[in-house]
Amino acid sequence: MVDGNAIERLRETYAKYITGKTDVLEKMLIAILIKGHVLLEGVPGIAKTRIARVFAAALGLKFRRVQFVPDLLPADITGTFIYRQDTGKFELVRGPVFTNVLLADEINRAPPKTQAALLEAMQERQVTIEGQTFPLEEPFFVIATQNPIEQEGTYPLPEAQLDRFSFRILMDLPTPEEEIQILQLAETGNIDALPEPVITKGDLLQMREAVNRVYASPAIKEYIRDLVVATRTHPKIMYGASPRASITLLRGAKARAYLEGRTHVLPDDVKYIFMDATNHRVILKPEVELAGVKVQDVLEEILKSVKIPEPGR
Repeated sequence: MVDGNAIERLRETYAKYITGKTDVLEKMLIAILIKGHVLLEGVPGIAKTRIARVFAAALGLKFRRVQFVPDLLPADITGTFIYRQDTGKFELVRGPVFTNVLLADEINRAPPKTQAALLEAMQERQVTIEGQTFPLEEPFFVIATQNPIEQEGTYPLPEAQLDRFSFRILMDLPTPEEEIQILQLAETGNIDALPEPVITKGDLLQMREAVNRVYASPAIKEYIRDLVVATRTHPKIMYGASPRASITLLRGAKARAYLEGRTHVLPDDVKYIFMDATNHRVILKPEVELAGVKVQDVLEEILKSVKIPEPGR
């Protein structure tokens, strides 16, 4: 059984190999514990790829990276059958999707048909190649990245595919203090080093089972409901979050409570993940966007306006 010390060692390892970004790694850990996926969004050069590598290495998971480009084909992700002359048979050559952690780098640079090749894998934990279905090994976790600034030659993810990601995590540039730490790490030559596994794949699967046993009171579920319903009724929002967002909030709050060493969910657990679980599932009214209002601003309004359950409820 995985104890709190193992979780703390995992956090210490991430802090040692990644400067700052504590919340990013914590939310990625929450996402993998609830069988979700994450979309990391930020300008180039802020360690999105490195975070993915360090994240997988510390968990002892197999890692593959795919650079999404305009000429990438679905078979480049899933794999294909090739004919072997020596045996006279077709043999499956598995694509990079057959791994534990798949980094889909700059996912919006590939055309929609290739982006859609990930949909079945993300939702069903399986891929279909030439009519044959192949299950993916658990855990299977997709980390996709996007550059929010450069949009020329890109294919924006449709809402249906965005909804497959549990969290969209918006990454900022490092603080001045963190920048100095990054320079010091680069000076030592260890900036590309990867950690040894802190826990095993079996430990991670046990942690998932433990998350399922965390208790969420009726008041917590009502709080989640009220937050999600508020995204559908807010005057600045055209389309609000779906029930999938509610499920993500419930499961994610349980995972946060587990990582904090609790057997029950608190409102703070819900608030901790609310922005990341909903910012890609909400569409503002056109006139609101034209006025320069951001989705995050509206979600902050909702967090402040929805009543928090009283202690003990």
